[in-house]
Amino acid sequence: MAVATAPSLNRHFLCRISNPYSRVKQRRPWLPPGDATLFNYRRNWDSHLLVYASSSSSSSSSSSSPNPPTDDLTAESCVNTGLDLFKRGRVKDALVQFETALSLDPNPIESQAAYYNKACCHAYRGEGKKAADCLRIALRDYNLKFATILNDPDLASFRALPEFKELQEEARLGGEDIGDSFRRDLKLISEVRAPFRGFRKFFYFAFAAAAGISTFFTVPRLIQAIRGGDGAPDLLETTGNAAINIGGIVVLVSLFLWENKKEEEQMVQITRDETLSRLPLRLSTNRVVELVQLRDTVRPVILAGKKETVTLAMQKADRFRTELLRRGVLLVPVVWGERKTPEIEKKGFGASSKAATSLPSIGEDFDTRAQSVVAQSKLKGEIRFKAETVSPGEWERWIRDQQISEGVNPGDDVYIILRLDGRVRRSGRGMPDWAEISKELPTMDDVLSKLER
Repeated sequence: MAVATAPSLNRHFLCRISNPYSRVKQRRPWLPPGDATLFNYRRNWDSHLLVYASSSSSSSSSSSSPNPPTDDLTAESCVNTGLDLFKRGRVKDALVQFETALSLDPNPIESQAAYYNKACCHAYRGEGKKAADCLRIALRDYNLKFATILNDPDLASFRALPEFKELQEEARLGGEDIGDSFRRDLKLISEVRAPFRGFRKFFYFAFAAAAGISTFFTVPRLIQAIRGGDGAPDLLETTGNAAINIGGIVVLVSLFLWENKKEEEQMVQITRDETLSRLPLRLSTNRVVELVQLRDTVRPVILAGKKETVTLAMQKADRFRTELLRRGVLLVPVVWGERKTPEIEKKGFGASSKAATSLPSIGEDFDTRAQSVVAQSKLKGEIRFKAETVSPGEWERWIRDQQISEGVNPGDDVYIILRLDGRVRRSGRGMPDWAEISKELPTMDDVLSKLER
C-alpha cells in the first residue's frame, strides 16, 4: 500500500513508487544480458502507484481520527486516513476509508490509489477474489502497472493464491476486461529476444496475400482450361500454377500461425522468468534480497519436495560443499506445505521504514552500485551455501507452474538448477546427484562461467 507523508505543500501528489522495499526505481530483473525486461522498457514511467501527501495540518487530522470532518472530506483525505489506519493494523477501518474515497468523485490518480490499497486490504484479510477484482479495475481503467503487483510485499499472500494466477494470465492475454499494458510490455521483450520474428511474420503475411491474389486470378483460368475450347489456357500449366499458389498459401499461413504460437509460449516463459526474478530470499546474514540481485553471482539450486527428501539432499550436498561453492552453488530448499510467515513487518505499501533500512539498496542507483567492485564484494561476502525462502507460498506456486510446463506432476520432488544469468539451466525429478553436478558446472573463474553471465 502507499505510504502517507507530510510535505510542505498542500495537496501535493508524489506519483512514483517502483519498488516496495526501497521506494525508488526498479532495477532490471535477473535475465540474460541483452534481454529486455518489463522494467527496462518502462523504468521511466512504470508503477505509477501513489503516495499521497497533504499539508501537515490535514495529515495530522487524518492520522488522529479514522473519520475526518465531513466538511473536509475528500478522496485524498480518505486515502491518507486509510493508509494510516492500515499501518496501525486497523485493516477493516482502512477498507471503509478507501471505499468512501471511491464514492467522492475521485480523479484518476486518487481512484488508482483507492482501488490498489483496497486490494491490499482484501489480500490481508484473505479475500483473494475481491482483491483480484480491485486490481483488475485499477489495471484496466487507471493504468496500474502489473510490475507493482509483482513487487509489493503487502500482496505476497495474494500472489500465492489461484486468483493471482488467473489475474496474471488475463493480463498476459490482454483484452477489454483488464487492459493491454502488460501484454504490450511482454511483446516488446519478446521482440528483443527474437528480433526477426516480426519481419518473418510480415514476410509470411505478404507472400501469403500475394499467393492469394494470384490464386484469385488463376482459378477462373483453371475453370476455362477445364472447359476447353478455342483460346483456353493449357490445362496442365494452369493446374500447376494453381497448385503452387494454394500450396504456398497453406505453407505460409502455417508458418505465420507457428510464429504466433512460439511468441505466446515465449511470453509465458517471460512471465515466469519475471516472477522468478522477484522471489525473495533471506541470506545467512538475515539480509533479504530478491533473486535478481544475485544475478552473475551465484547459481541457485532449488530443492523442492517433502521435508525428509529435501533434508537428506541438503546433508548429501554438505559432502561436496567445497566443490559446489567453487561453482557458485546456492541451495534454496522449498518444503511442500511449509508456509512460514515472513519476518519482515509489512505496514502500508511495502516494508516499514525500519525494515527498509536493513534491506539491500535495490532502487534507483542499484544498477550503478551493482557494477561496482565494492558492492559486489559485499554481497558475495554475505552469500553462503544456503538461503531461506521468505514467501514459501509464492515459491511453491512458481515451482508448480514450472512443473506443469515441463510435464511433471505438481507436487513431485524436483530440483531446478539456474544459470548465472537467471534462466533455468536444467531440472529433474527427485534430488540431484551432487557428484555429477560438481563435474557438470564450471568453476566461477572458468571461461564458460563468464560466457554464462
